[in-house]
Amino acid sequence: MKLQQDQVWKRGEEYFRILHLERLEVEYKSVKSLTTREGTRHHVSKKDFCRLLKTAHLMTLEEIQKSWYH
Repeated sequence: MKLQQDQVWKRGEEYFRILHLERLEVEYKSVKSLTTREGTRHHVSKKDFCRLLKTAHLMTLEEIQKSWYH
């Protein structure tokens, strides 16, 4: 899996957006709704972040836009 800054991942009812990506660390924001963008920031190792994404789905730009309007 190729991680990139500003990717949005969905797991259940939670969304994860990559804010800053480094070689060994990831800073991401966890939100319940993409429309409010209210959530918490987390700073974890890349290994831990990949474990978090094991059951998550990488959202396409179209899916993100649809969720803004619903």
